[in-house]
Amino acid sequence: MLENNELFRFYSNLQEEIKYSLLAEEEGANPEQIFTDIALTMLADAGETENSRTCYDEKLSKRGVEHKVNGYALHENYETLDLFITIYNAEPELTSIAKTDVDKALTKLSKFFLNSVNKSYVNEIEESSEIFDLANTLSNIPDVKRNLVRVNAFLLTNFDFMADFKSSQMVAGYPVIYRIIDINYLYNLSEKSRIPIEIDFQELGTVPCISKETGSEGYQSYLAIIPGLILAYIYEIYGLRLLEQNVRSFLQFTGKINRGIKNTILTEPHMFLAFNNGIAATAEEVRLIDMPGGGKAISFIKDFQIVNGGQTTAAIYHTWKNSGAKIADIYVQMKLTTIENPDKFADTVARIAEYANTQNRISLSDLSSNRESLILFEQLSRNIWAPPIAGESIQTRWFFERARGQYKNERNRQGFTPSRRKAFDLRNPRNQMFNKEQLAKYINSYQEISKNNMLLVGPHHVVRGSQKNFAQFLHYNLPAKPNELYFQETVAKAIIFKTCEKVYGISPNSIGDMRYITVPYSIAWLTQFVSARLDLYYIWKKQSLSNDFKKLLYSLMLQIDGFIRHHAPGSLYGEWAKKEDCWLAAKGQHFKVDLTLIREYMVIENNRFNESDDSSRAELSAKEMKNKKIEEVGADKWRTIFLWYKNRKSTSLYFADLAYNISRKLRNSVSLSEKEIDDGTIILEDVARSSSLLQDRIKPLYSEHK
Repeated sequence: MLENNELFRFYSNLQEEIKYSLLAEEEGANPEQIFTDIALTMLADAGETENSRTCYDEKLSKRGVEHKVNGYALHENYETLDLFITIYNAEPELTSIAKTDVDKALTKLSKFFLNSVNKSYVNEIEESSEIFDLANTLSNIPDVKRNLVRVNAFLLTNFDFMADFKSSQMVAGYPVIYRIIDINYLYNLSEKSRIPIEIDFQELGTVPCISKETGSEGYQSYLAIIPGLILAYIYEIYGLRLLEQNVRSFLQFTGKINRGIKNTILTEPHMFLAFNNGIAATAEEVRLIDMPGGGKAISFIKDFQIVNGGQTTAAIYHTWKNSGAKIADIYVQMKLTTIENPDKFADTVARIAEYANTQNRISLSDLSSNRESLILFEQLSRNIWAPPIAGESIQTRWFFERARGQYKNERNRQGFTPSRRKAFDLRNPRNQMFNKEQLAKYINSYQEISKNNMLLVGPHHVVRGSQKNFAQFLHYNLPAKPNELYFQETVAKAIIFKTCEKVYGISPNSIGDMRYITVPYSIAWLTQFVSARLDLYYIWKKQSLSNDFKKLLYSLMLQIDGFIRHHAPGSLYGEWAKKEDCWLAAKGQHFKVDLTLIREYMVIENNRFNESDDSSRAELSAKEMKNKKIEEVGADKWRTIFLWYKNRKSTSLYFADLAYNISRKLRNSVSLSEKEIDDGTIILEDVARSSSLLQDRIKPLYSEHK
């Protein structure tokens, strides 16, 4: 048993989080699955995997379990496949896991990969199976066999594992690299955000360099010549983990620059050093040794990151592997910078990457999510209290976690007194905590963005995975200065998304195995169908959706799930759903939905769901005059009225809500209901009579039409 109080505390908190999530999840969830989700989220945040999907597959034989998998991540261009198998410890005490159990688990995971690349296995499983999409892709897509470089086989466990284990082997002709993600590794991730890459060059070969004292305490620079074979080997092992936490992936040989790199490698490898600009890299620590003939060489690098030159590195590797190029004569110049101040590490790396990238241009939004907009959104989440749910008396917060670990740190700040922890949990429910990737899912699912007939944001981007979807969100769907209204509407979108996930269900009690596809597609389709007329502020006030709303969502998701499954080319629904063609096809379908089920959640246009009892032209004329008066006040001034009423303690909340809805309807050119016209007139009279703050702005407009 490890004598580490912090590790024990982390283990206990992890078990508590799993139990809490198990209670909050719908029927069918299990601790192993929830632990897998948590571990994959931590690995994704650390840049060690991307676009991962939790799914379970187990093949039984006469000898027992032949293979098992708990999740996977197939990277863009099929270069890397991450496979995950989980061993979960449900006991309250932290214990160690035997090496034999680790070896057995990794063997089952390897056998899954072997069975999947074998075309016979995909014929044994149902198309509705969670793993069908991956098995079909591995066995039937030519690009996989052509581009697959590495298979990372991860064992995820909350046991402690300290023994050595086999690091890699060839399976079906592919290198499978084994990694153990145990409780120690997860704890280190929670404290450090990621585990640094450490490279011992004494085992790989000589990397001569010169160092220059910069005269600054902030950094140290080195100029080195690294052999192409060593660079290719490092890339084969670590892949996109080298590239500044997945700043960008290899762009293939489609651009002029990358084609030029390939041609030089194939035809003039001895000229590569002269023609290529080399790479720029950063590190936390660099160790040097003396070379026999004089000079220095790099012996060790800790936290090696390539911030410029990822295309060069990948091009050397792929030309070597795919085209059989001889790269023994290739050498690459490298500028290596160590950053001594850990507080400035992230910012300095981002700036080096920004200024150094002069080949395939990289935008600032790719480099960092530490935006002023997200900081403002975080501040809103700390200061805005949600209305109590019906039957409850406690107001809660929707806790936005801009940086991973904020929720845990805030909770720990309450101390270890059970009463204070309980009070924090009541006001900050864990199921109302969301991070920036989830924020992007909620917004991009609900709000399609197009410009000049180009679709910039849609549900197909959500399906592509958290990081790619977040990049689209940063580019096109994040306001510069989010305000209180934006935060409230975002929470409403989160409620819709999370409700959809619950209604869809978890296997085996679910609509299917396409929740990650069907949920964003259904929200996007419904939003388009009702022309964005869902009353988000009403959802914010209610903090939930009715059973009738859930019935509509279930019916819609059932139809969309079947549509995508039956129309996907070659049954590859996962790949098709990532494409714009899939969304356009689904968007054009007329799925049957009963809008009367959600009438209370609709911004009503032309009084669709209310009967009009206007009995004379005189009454109609009076209504038109009142409506005209309200419209001429304008959406912006109605927004001001809403804020004024909201800040008046003596005012009914009804007036504030009504002013808010009138403002939004005017902004969206939506007709007012008869009751809104009547009550809006009362509001204008009240403002003109009693508001010294707004009198100058509102009273003249009211008086003109009195």
